[in-house]
Amino acid sequence: MIDDGSTDNTAEVARQHGADHVVRFKSNRGLAAAFSIGLESSLERGADVIVHTDADNQYKGECIPDIVQPILAGRVDIVVGTRPIEAIAEFSWLKKKLQRLGSWVVRQVSGTDIRDATSGFRAYSRTAAMRLSVVSDFTYTLETLIQAGRTNLAIAQVPIQTNLQTRASRLFSSTPAYIWQSAKTILRIYALYRPLRFFATIGLLLFLPGLVLGGRFVYYYMTGQGGGHIQSLILAAVLMLLGLQIGIFGLLADLIAANRKLIQEN
Repeated sequence: MIDDGSTDNTAEVARQHGADHVVRFKSNRGLAAAFSIGLESSLERGADVIVHTDADNQYKGECIPDIVQPILAGRVDIVVGTRPIEAIAEFSWLKKKLQRLGSWVVRQVSGTDIRDATSGFRAYSRTAAMRLSVVSDFTYTLETLIQAGRTNLAIAQVPIQTNLQTRASRLFSSTPAYIWQSAKTILRIYALYRPLRFFATIGLLLFLPGLVLGGRFVYYYMTGQGGGHIQSLILAAVLMLLGLQIGIFGLLADLIAANRKLIQEN
């Protein structure tokens, strides 16, 4: 059990109810840090299978045997408990849409087919736990699936049920904050794991308008009216140079990403 700087005696209550291993943070460090320390502490204690669940009681503990069974059978390295998102009354229409968007992004980037990428109810084999690392400060759910997919860890999903909500989420203060953090996470994922595509897209969005403006200047120049359109030439040059530089930056970032993957695999 990870006590992320709690002020309501979480650690003591957990011990009273049978928690044998409690890790306490002196201050709140966030979900991603708590997850990373949880994996590290479990590995130090010799765990062969690690189950992660959130502290808001959203997930039913009786589903644990279902999500660990594929790992115990030796079929997969990671199991994700997939929630019936559309049936969860506490989720707003917007949150359901964002959940689907996040899952779609993860499927595109990771090459996996996980339908509920933001689920926090998961099981990990020791091998998987040792190979995962989290860069994000906000959440680990999307990033770890992408890492798993790109490092060829076997992933499965198991349908689960959820409990009724007992309190509001403390991961974010409001829906706009959730949207902002989710958007940053998604963009960071694309930049981190698909850098060439990410930066090449931005580069093209700048380069192509510059090319059009450059063509416009050439047209007027050929018709003897170029003198009045110097501003188009200047803007075209700026946009095309920026686009080219960002594209080159994407190429360098892609080489760095490939090197990082080789290091992780070895």
